[in-house]
Amino acid sequence: MIKSDRYHKILVDKRQPKMELEKIKERITLITSKRESLLRLLEQPDLGTLRIDVNQALEELDDLIDEFKRTFPE
Repeated sequence: MIKSDRYHKILVDKRQPKMELEKIKERITLITSKRESLLRLLEQPDLGTLRIDVNQALEELDDLIDEFKRTFPE
């Protein structure tokens, strides 16, 4: 095997299949439903310092959902 063949094999092996739009929409819907769980968790009075992590997760979910809506407007 010559050097260029090895390089080509590495590139081919690392390629990921592309997600279809419907599959992405399904996952965004699932993520959106999990957001509600985080909101309920945030209401717990004994959350302590975990509250920071829950807030961060909510912010990141909101960013992801907003980015999806900007990328694929309905």
